[in-house]
Amino acid sequence: MFDVITIGSATMDVFVECEDANIVSVCSKDKKSDFMSYPYGSKVEITDFASRVGGGGVNTAFNFSNLGLSTSAIFKIGDDIYSQGIIESFKTTNVDLSNKIQDNNDSTGFSIILVSFQGDRTVLAHRGANAHIKKSEINFDAIKNSRLLYIAPLNGDSNKVLDDIVNFAKENNVYVCFNAGSTSIKKGFNYLKKILDTAQIVVMNKEEASMATGIQVRPDTRDIKYSDEIIHPDVKEMLNKLKVADYQVIVITDGNQGAYAYNGENYFYCPVFSGPVISTLGAGDAFASTFCAALARTHGDIGKSLMMASVNSAGVVSEFGATKGLMTFEKIEQKLAENPEYKSTII
Repeated sequence: MFDVITIGSATMDVFVECEDANIVSVCSKDKKSDFMSYPYGSKVEITDFASRVGGGGVNTAFNFSNLGLSTSAIFKIGDDIYSQGIIESFKTTNVDLSNKIQDNNDSTGFSIILVSFQGDRTVLAHRGANAHIKKSEINFDAIKNSRLLYIAPLNGDSNKVLDDIVNFAKENNVYVCFNAGSTSIKKGFNYLKKILDTAQIVVMNKEEASMATGIQVRPDTRDIKYSDEIIHPDVKEMLNKLKVADYQVIVITDGNQGAYAYNGENYFYCPVFSGPVISTLGAGDAFASTFCAALARTHGDIGKSLMMASVNSAGVVSEFGATKGLMTFEKIEQKLAENPEYKSTII
């Protein structure tokens, strides 16, 4: 019996930082988009470089284990130098790897992360084996014998197993935390609604939530200052639309603006826990998985769970790598005790 089993991607991540990278913002009446750019046709010097293990399935398994939960992970890798690095990295954890999938004929996922001077990043991703998880390769008995199934984004053909695993979890009374990925979101809200209905906890970032619901966040105008609201009315509308069952908690993260949650009775807002930002890669995985674990630890205290998730996410962004800055619950509690002014808000 495991407290939690995760399913998602496993990658070798290479972080590249360059002082010549520019951030270009493009605004229209309805939205603003940011792009990372480099001098075209030039040889660009790298300022900093590092290699780390990552991927939603791996990052969340590391975190759940670090928080003291008995954890197993389902992910798919090849048989190459990158798979060896991923397996080796787990030797410092208590994560059970008996449910990993290894295919000698496939390549292990690989990502190049371009880090900006602001700490945000653009990811160049090769999915590899992550996109080829088959139903026949999954140990459903391990899911049945777990209290919580954490579903990280499943991309490519791997998304085809999503229906089967969430329905199996529901039939066997396994709690589900669903962190939707772009592949499932692009199938449309009617498809996504069936998946959402099986999950007790749903976590998306604001861009994903906007894509899933079709709701755009309107910018301020001369007459209306949406930014004066603690939670933008369009974000509230997203939360309402994503909540398709009474028993759910919906969470939307919003980068350096914080995070929002809705349980059908109240809206919650939690600001970002302040700290240095080196790289934001893995921040969402740390936040979502910490929130799931904290919700059980705090007996359903959503505000406190959002705060704990934000503290742990702040630890991750202070380091290169998606798992290096992860904290234990004891360390998170210590950080909160040292910062009594840090609070979430019920609206």
